Amino acid sequence: MEMVRTEKLSKRFGNLCAVESLDLSVMEGELFGLVGPDGAGKTTTMRMLASVLEPSSGDAWVNKRHSVREAELVKHDIGYMSQRFGLYPDLSVMENLYFYADIYGVPRRGRTEKVERLLNFSNLTPFKRRLAGNLSGGMKQKLGLACALVHTPRVLLLDEPTNGVDPVSRRDFWRILYTLLREKVTVIVSTAYLDEAERCNRLGLMHHGRLFACGTPDEVKAHLHGVLLEVRCSQPRQATQALHRMLPMDSIGLFGDRVHILTQNETASRAAIHTLPMDVLSVDCIDPELEDVFVSLLAQEDSIHAT
Repeated sequence: MEMVRTEKLSKRFGNLCAVESLDLSVMEGELFGLVGPDGAGKTTTMRMLASVLEPSSGDAWVNKRHSVREAELVKHDIGYMSQRFGLYPDLSVMENLYFYADIYGVPRRGRTEKVERLLNFSNLTPFKRRLAGNLSGGMKQKLGLACALVHTPRVLLLDEPTNGVDPVSRRDFWRILYTLLREKVTVIVSTAYLDEAERCNRLGLMHHGRLFACGTPDEVKAHLHGVLLEVRCSQPRQATQALHRMLPMDSIGLFGDRVHILTQNETASRAAIHTLPMDVLSVDCIDPELEDVFVSLLAQEDSIHAT
């Protein structure tokens, strides 16, 4: 069953096209990732799906309800957690949950049991009397998620929920999301973390407001054409700069202490590598990671926009 659909969804702010002709389909119980750099259009897309922002053109449906014509009904079907979720720092963890239960009109009968279940679910029970303003960043995010779930939404929209959160809290947050999937909750999460993108059932890469790669992580990786070489050398940063000049047609990126080269001519690229004015320790053909795909596709998009 299709839970989210968009057709030619677009949003302009003056001369800026934040989202352009977005066609998207997300099924029930799916974990879908919107991935892209800052300014790609992820937040604007989330806000339109949440009926917070009206599109300039095109349409969106959430649980078969139109995001503009049936906006109030959409808001009952979703849990929306923005980048700066509106927790109240002077209220305790439990008081925040009860406050959001009031906002969403959660029936008082059974409300206490639901709040206790959410506290256990998010591992916040030991902190239920602590003021939200005194929580760590990871705990605040888990409380924000619990508040977004207090009315049992069918669709959960999470806008970069783990941005700036420590690795342990990120792991806990994703554990909670996987639990939700077993309950057939549809989750759309935006992220700039490519290791998180690998966790999604499907993902879409956005850049300059457009969705230009969509599918499972393996399907997105199949967009990468050519041979991927990994170079280890004594001065990787200097090697990257030199290779950009020597191999202008190749896609070249620095990955920690390694240089990745996507090439259509392996022989020519290997020959150039071995003329570098530093010690080359190894040159290997490797399977691409999502980061390689995204670096290459973003470079292509930027090249198109520059012409």
